[in-house]
Amino acid sequence: MKLKILSLLAFLAAGMNSSFAAGELSIGTEGAYPPWSMADASGNVTGFDADVGALLCAKLDKKCHFVVQAFDGLIPALKAKRFDVIISGMSITAERKKEINFSVGYAELANMFVAPKGSDLAGIKDIDTLLKSLDGKKVGVQAGTTHAHFLEKRAPNADLKTYDTLDQMQIDLAAGRIDTAFADASALQDFLDKPDGKNFQLVDVKIQSTFDPSLGEGIGVGIAQDNTALKADIDKALCELIADGSVAKASEKWFKSDISRPCK
Repeated sequence: MKLKILSLLAFLAAGMNSSFAAGELSIGTEGAYPPWSMADASGNVTGFDADVGALLCAKLDKKCHFVVQAFDGLIPALKAKRFDVIISGMSITAERKKEINFSVGYAELANMFVAPKGSDLAGIKDIDTLLKSLDGKKVGVQAGTTHAHFLEKRAPNADLKTYDTLDQMQIDLAAGRIDTAFADASALQDFLDKPDGKNFQLVDVKIQSTFDPSLGEGIGVGIAQDNTALKADIDKALCELIADGSVAKASEKWFKSDISRPCK
């Protein structure tokens, strides 16, 4: 409850001024998607996207201000000018580009399923077999994500269960209320590293965004469509941070691998 109250106050405060013009970059983030972004009870945000945001703020000579917001409310809040940008592991997709603009992509990570060890899903090795095997299965995804859109399209006979947060999805997975869950590999590994994940494993099928456009074009910074000057500034800053290895260093810290995406 404390986090929700703090987040709401920050959300409202961000909407009452143009923070970027005042020397501040206000960043909307979910805060419940490890290791991309995690918010504690005091509203402090850590994770890969928090580090990317801090790098951008330093490059742009701005002070960072994070606003914690439910993932499926990030785009509406950006359009309502509650903050300047979204940095929250958000994939660049054609549907989202109808509503907001995006920076160049700065990261990309494979998408995977997690399932109980020894289950019929656990031993599958190819995408087509895996997707067909989801028929009638209870599959968990986070609401408003590319993972949800992908399964609606590619596994229409699955019993899709959507959740506001990864924590909620993981609780149901551990309790056996769903058969499997679909997310990016890093988020699922975070679950496997917890006691509740000891009897689960990743299904050995990596689904890259190139497999289906509904999975997006990498991870980008969300920016209002009418803020072309800010997009130009962020694109330039991001490309410099990718080129000098800063984004890769942050990636190694949180993912133990380089998931940065070179500027094209």
